[in-house]
Amino acid sequence: MKILLAGAAGVIGRRLLPQLVRAGHEVAGTTRHEERAGTIRGLGGAPVVVDALDAEAVRKVVEAERPEAIIHQLTDLGSEDFAANSRLRITGTRNLVDAARAAGVQTMIAQSIAWLYVPSDAPAVETDPLDPALPPYTGIAALEEAVGEMPHGVVLRYGALYGPGTWYAPDGAIAKRVRAGSLALTPAWTSFVHADDAASAALAALDWPSGAVNVVDDEPATTADWLPVYSAALGAPMPGTARHAAATGRPVSNRKAQGLGWKPQVPSWRTGFAQMG
Repeated sequence: MKILLAGAAGVIGRRLLPQLVRAGHEVAGTTRHEERAGTIRGLGGAPVVVDALDAEAVRKVVEAERPEAIIHQLTDLGSEDFAANSRLRITGTRNLVDAARAAGVQTMIAQSIAWLYVPSDAPAVETDPLDPALPPYTGIAALEEAVGEMPHGVVLRYGALYGPGTWYAPDGAIAKRVRAGSLALTPAWTSFVHADDAASAALAALDWPSGAVNVVDDEPATTADWLPVYSAALGAPMPGTARHAAATGRPVSNRKAQGLGWKPQVPSWRTGFAQMG
């Protein structure tokens, strides 16, 4: 299959690209940065330099490549610029979907997030509502609605990504906060997924039916549970307990993904954090 991988040099993209090539697919990979073209080529893809926010440029790329499927792994989180990431989710996704439909592309797989569900103690499933009060809602709602216009559109609701190159890597943003003592033990929920497992889900999703799928590991956890383990793996001081902290977030179920045949190779953050060193 001919695939256009948008965001091929990103955290998931550079893991996913070689998986796609090994599976026999022909892959063109996009990046905004000319200097990353060599990385894409080295992973087995044909690099395409394009700004996803430029609708005409995206249209020309899709028209020239004529992919059978587009996998959307675009993010703008390297500098923790959440406004820029929201623009990319809204405008970048809109440009990809419009270009895909104009070129007759049938399939789009797109990256979303799993931590936007309305809070509850019950594990969230894909039919549960998302919470409009959370800041990423506008961008995520626009992304998922746009992908829903495709004849075959799958939205991957990823848990908190960890592994090399992520915020949870030993040199990442979360690790820096832990070492600085700025995170405390709270009852807030997190559902994690290793970046390698996130990539494998995107490959598998080419054969999944349309709709949203939670892509998380098997063990949702509160900060009070995972933060001590993470801190120990970093060799950081044990965090203190936040006073009067309210429970936030929600555990997320991966039952649908497992029913579709996907299983995380790193089933728990406990194992993943221990392997960080």
